[in-house]
Amino acid sequence: MSANQFRDTPKSLSDPAASDALRLLLAARHIAPLSDFVQRLRTKALGKIVPEFDPWDGGIDAEVLYLLEAPGPKARDSGFVSRNNPDETAKNFFLLNKKAGIPRERTICWNAVPWYIGSGTKIRTAKPADLNNGLSHFFELLSLLPKLRAVVLVGRKAEFVVKDLECRRPDLKIFRSPHPSPMYCNRSKENPKNILNALHQVAKFLVTQPE
Repeated sequence: MSANQFRDTPKSLSDPAASDALRLLLAARHIAPLSDFVQRLRTKALGKIVPEFDPWDGGIDAEVLYLLEAPGPKARDSGFVSRNNPDETAKNFFLLNKKAGIPRERTICWNAVPWYIGSGTKIRTAKPADLNNGLSHFFELLSLLPKLRAVVLVGRKAEFVVKDLECRRPDLKIFRSPHPSPMYCNRSKENPKNILNALHQVAKFLVTQPE
């Protein structure tokens, strides 16, 4: 079964066959170094669940990194940090990126806390200790992304990295976006527009030539 048949479909990873097909791509050129990174994280994280990068995204060829807070239960279940996960946050993120016209092949998604920090059914809010631990691995990830031009901090928790990021990687453009959770998006009709406005800025940036 080809993974491509599930591409660009919100919540497609609700089908276990889609996750199985996606795993077949983990050794692909653009994703293999990141799969190795995940394996190193799992070794260091002492049994914590660390989902994989999504091979349908750009992998090491990505120009934009979306940094969210932490993997949710559906990322834990599917095994991927993916906009195709079967939850409303992923669906919102999928649809808003599509509206903004940002090709996913030019992006990559990750979390400030790269491992699952919830219970069996519910994720908890990331604490400062979680974010500090995640930060210790963040710049190793950046070193694996040679074409990276920008980081989008998605939600308040992701902004934890901003001071270190500005200091250590002044070459990267930083954008900020609200988090696409249902709690935010469903609160007001204006809130999804706020995310879309941020993504339009990212899209505009991508059409500029690298310096």
